[in-house]
Amino acid sequence: MDINAAQISAIVENVIKSMGTAPISTSKQKGVFETMSEALAAVEVAYKQFRSYSIEQREKMISVIRRLTLEEAENLAVLGVEETGMGRVSDKIIKHQLVANKTPGTEDLQPTVKTGDCGMTLIEMAPFGVIGSITPSTNPSETVICNSIGMIAGGNAVVFNPHPNAKLTANYAVDLVNRAILEAGGPENLVVSVANPTMDSSNEMMKSPIVRMLVATGGPGVVRALLSSGKKAIGAGAGNPPVIVDDTADIEKAGKDIVAGASFDNNLPCIAEKECFAIDSITDRLIDSMTKNGAYLIKGNQIDKLVEVALVNKDGKYSINKKWVGKDAGKFLKELGIDADPRLIICETPKDHPFVSVEMMMPILPIVRVKDIDEAITLAVKAEHGNRHSAHIHSKNIDHLTRFAREVETTIFVKNAPSYAGIGAGGEGHTTFTIAGPTGEGLTSARSFTRQRRCVMVDGLHII
Repeated sequence: MDINAAQISAIVENVIKSMGTAPISTSKQKGVFETMSEALAAVEVAYKQFRSYSIEQREKMISVIRRLTLEEAENLAVLGVEETGMGRVSDKIIKHQLVANKTPGTEDLQPTVKTGDCGMTLIEMAPFGVIGSITPSTNPSETVICNSIGMIAGGNAVVFNPHPNAKLTANYAVDLVNRAILEAGGPENLVVSVANPTMDSSNEMMKSPIVRMLVATGGPGVVRALLSSGKKAIGAGAGNPPVIVDDTADIEKAGKDIVAGASFDNNLPCIAEKECFAIDSITDRLIDSMTKNGAYLIKGNQIDKLVEVALVNKDGKYSINKKWVGKDAGKFLKELGIDADPRLIICETPKDHPFVSVEMMMPILPIVRVKDIDEAITLAVKAEHGNRHSAHIHSKNIDHLTRFAREVETTIFVKNAPSYAGIGAGGEGHTTFTIAGPTGEGLTSARSFTRQRRCVMVDGLHII
């Protein structure tokens, strides 16, 4: 859906008025505390109360969370863009709708039973307890709501330490979740956060004996901190997903799909196409399809100028210019003196260009010409950097599809569709905003936030 500037301003004003200015008053937002110590104390009490609630009661809470998320998707989207300066309102609305509709609930917790001559064994999925969650600025409210649904479904309570640059949005989502829980008859402060999250509050959360499991979305440093905590940890790390287009693909559809995926929310999603490797014989047709579907092609010194804007060069090593993460493509073109407002900027580059090797998280897609599928797969695997996060391909050749999937070894592998099909948007399967490649859980769900418990009855309840 499209929202004009006047509507955005009105929504932001209403949302901010309802929240107050930072630091957020704990009397105005449910579950948001001034200190991590207060948040931990409150969530411990809530979890003890929650232990007596049935699975049916958990599902009632989740149903209300879904409803409120759909009702307030626009508010959350606008607030996220206004606070962080990243992404697109229309795409963030879709993200919240996806979270509300396709995040698994208690149905994900299917018990198993084994019977035989010695009796019966029942295996059920039990809660960990209080889970500590670190959330990103790229998907602040989406991650809070998605994690809350899955963790509550698993019978857990949650304490969040949001990214400081997205604390208003994340804490609005915390308040929403708590309002839903209370409406459904649940306990106060089952999901908590801090008004002004810091590294100190994060460390306190990770070290607290109250917290039994840690979940985080972030870079390698965050994942390493979790894995060294001594607690069960789920880490969602970085990615640099390549997309291959071979000479058997539906080129018109491939161009349209890649623009849709790479431009979605200004390329903030970690699953989005970040670099494209195209067989030389179809590259011109692919570029033509892309430009017909919302991409703008830049050439020559325009590419060099864009490097200066989007990247930081320190002693020959490039990294992203964080000020430009998630900005609209038109703002980049304005810096180049171009008056246009496309969904995506595309450019042809050599295989070793920094746009290829750096995870951009900007609506900029480099295209590398290759001679054949062998070169495409070799370069794509190299560009992915062994993150084993996500990769994509457009092809009708089963051998090509299979070879690339085997060699790249990613958690998500999308064939002949936009990248977001990998998280259930236009593709089958559930959604998540915590994709745990480094620790192996994959697309997390309620089951990921539980532990197995076994109950054994010897010589009983086996009736055959």
